[in-house]
Formats: sequence, C-alpha cells, structure tokens
Amino acid sequence: MNPEQRYERHKSAVERYLRSFVTEHKPETLYHPAKYVLVAGGKRIRPVITLLACEAVGGEANNALHAGAGIEILHNFTLVHDDIMDNAETRRGRLTVHKKWDENVALLSGDALLAFAYRALLRTKSTRIQEISKIFTEGVVTICEGQALDKEFETRHRVHVNEYLMMIEKKTGKLVSIAAQVGALIGNAAASDLEALRRYGEYVGRAFQIQDDLLDIVADEKEFGKTIGGDLVEGKKTFLLLEALRRAKGEQKKTLQRIFTNGGVPRKQVPAFRLIYEETGAIDSAKKRIENDITEAKNQLSALPASAARETLRWMTDKLLNRKF
Repeated sequence: MNPEQRYERHKSAVERYLRSFVTEHKPETLYHPAKYVLVAGGKRIRPVITLLACEAVGGEANNALHAGAGIEILHNFTLVHDDIMDNAETRRGRLTVHKKWDENVALLSGDALLAFAYRALLRTKSTRIQEISKIFTEGVVTICEGQALDKEFETRHRVHVNEYLMMIEKKTGKLVSIAAQVGALIGNAAASDLEALRRYGEYVGRAFQIQDDLLDIVADEKEFGKTIGGDLVEGKKTFLLLEALRRAKGEQKKTLQRIFTNGGVPRKQVPAFRLIYEETGAIDSAKKRIENDITEAKNQLSALPASAARETLRWMTDKLLNRKF
C-alpha cells in the first residue's frame, strides 16, 4: 500500500465514523446543524495524522479512530464558532451554520460539537487515557487563547511578527500537535517519540498557516478557489504584512501602516501592496520560513522508527504544504 492509499483508507474510516456518530434527532435545531457540519467533508488531515502517529510508534490505527474522530469534531467546533466571529457566509462551498440557521443555533450546536468531541475521545481504550485527556483539554484552552489573540490583533495598531507566530502556534499549530501526540499515546509511544511527534505537529501547523497567508497574495485565483488579496482587503494581520512592516522604510512603511488605521485596503490597491511585499523581501522571508518548518517537521519524523506510517506522514507533509491534496 503506497502513502496515498494509506491516507485514503484512514480518511474513509474517519468519514464513516463521523457520518454515523450523531444518532440523536431531537431537538432538530441542535442535532441537524451538528450533523450538517460533520458530513461536510474535507481532507480530514488531523484525524489521519492521529491514526498514522499511532501506527508510527507501533500501535494499531483502529485503536486511535475514536480519538481521531474526536479531534476532527473539535476542529469543526472551532470552525462553527470562528465563522460566527468572522461573519463568514460559506464554508467548504456551503452556507455556514449561522447563515443557514442563525447565530443562536450555531452557538448551541457548536457547544454540542465540543461535547461530542469528548464523547468520541473518551471511548478510546488506553492505559494512558488520563494523559490523552489532559493533552486534549489543555489543547482546547490553547486554541481558544489563539483565537482570542487573533481577534485582539484585529483592533491593535501595533503587532510584532513574533506575536503573530505565537498566535498561529496556538490557534493552528496546536490542533495538529494534539492530533500527533494523542495518536502517539494511544500507540504507547516512548517519551522521545512522543516529543518528536509533538514537535512535528507544531512545525506543520505553523508552516500551513504561513503558507495560507502567502497563497492569499501570490496564488492563482482559479487554483486557490477564492479571490486573491482578501486578507489585505479585510485588514488582517498576516505574517506577510507584519514582516513587510518590520522591513519597510519611508513611504512603503507609511503605506503599510494605513492598513492598520483604515482596517483594510480597496481591492484595486492589492497589486501595489503585493509589490511592497516583494520589494521588502517579505514574500521570500515567508517562503524561507515555510521551507525551514517543513525541513524541521521531517527531521522530527526521522527520529521515529522506519515504517509505512512514517513515510505516509512525510508524504502528507509535502502534499499539505504544497496544497496538492
């Protein structure tokens, strides 16, 4: 079985689990939105990492299925609430829960998803369930911290690039790290392998977010699936903006600072800002950081015993960060 086949097999197992997980029907305003979210599809990256991490340390992937599904449900809980905060209209090509129903329904069904995440996780049979539950719970708190920082940054006029990196490590990197650690614990990993997989998840999560920032300004719109420059128009504090601001001088610095004071830029000005990103070296800096994080992630995998699961994780890292899934 090659890495792509192994990934697809694990993804299919997660999909089947999620489709049959919520068996309750009433009240409809609670359970219908929850099911709507869980069957929306997606790459299922995080639960597959959980299953592969378990295999990579000598465990059976099937033993990690409850926990992997729990991590995917947790991820979807964060998306439902994030969509409310961002007033997003669509997610994966469908209306967001608060647009299809309303904000109160979205808040409540999001809360239920968090409980469902624990319901799935706690079905895991492991002598290390206390460690697993602790990592999962502390991870939820860290992810909430990351989202809070992200919202705070929206109204702050000064944000340092290092603050941004800390935020994405909490908001994006932590969930990938949790996925890898939990899988490793279910596989009864040694301390060194557990640490390697924790760090692997952190590097992959951070690189993924910086790649997302980069694609928003340099990607082909047809391939990317959304309009380029959206982060600039919305005035989001991204790695590129903060790195360019750190490097810029004179008129370029004043131009960049207008994003902070005006809360965004008109779409027609996006090409001019892309030019500043290029001229200040912010784009090259982002590419270099992504490359370094990919290299570090793979170095962590090299510390694990050779296995098909380890090679599938390596394959996924390349596919994920090149957006080739």
